Amino acid sequence: MLTHRRWESLDRGDLGWLRAKHHFAVSADGNPAHAALGPLIVWNDDEIAVGSGFPMHGHRDMEIITYVRQGLLGHRDTLGSEGTIHAGDVQVMSAGTGIRHAEFNRGEVPLKLYQIWLLPREAGGKPAWGTKQFPKGDRSGRFVVLASGFAGDEGALPIRADARVLGAMLKAGESVRYEPGTARRAYLVVASGRIEVNGEPVGPLDGVAITKIAAAQISVLEDSELVMVDAG
Repeated sequence: MLTHRRWESLDRGDLGWLRAKHHFAVSADGNPAHAALGPLIVWNDDEIAVGSGFPMHGHRDMEIITYVRQGLLGHRDTLGSEGTIHAGDVQVMSAGTGIRHAEFNRGEVPLKLYQIWLLPREAGGKPAWGTKQFPKGDRSGRFVVLASGFAGDEGALPIRADARVLGAMLKAGESVRYEPGTARRAYLVVASGRIEVNGEPVGPLDGVAITKIAAAQISVLEDSELVMVDAG
């Protein structure tokens, strides 16, 4: 089954410096059709103004994956970690028993990113942070695992959830097949471009939940950047 979450149907928030769209309901008055998908409970499409960001704040017992779409993300935390994450790169943070961090726009253009929250398979554990460059050319024509909670996904950033985060860069006319199996669930977002999934159109910035189907055939109508979570 394919369940679309069109861009215009997503809940939104606007704080001036932060403009956000929520693929999953983040409050009791959110879109009831946009419920969690297994361990996947948050997927925010955030735009952060130049010179702004999230001040130091805390998390615990959450796996937080950040995918930068445009600009430069600055990070620092109470582990002593500090970094700058570029467009196309990925950051992961295992909050574990508790971590505080700040994130901010370090560039000269609006910062656009996806922030994805996954429930860990177990509570507790030592907090951890990591980031890695994933050149878009390496994802040309195929999905690459960017972060994973499974052994054997070499090259992926480690997370402590029963899920994978994948990315692909596809050219118009290309087609890829993803086979989650009927027992698994996935959520796919079109970061840019236009595609069809099993013949159904999915536009730019739209999301689609993929459940109870053995395979998803993705046909590319325009050059596209895709991000997907296989949520177990």
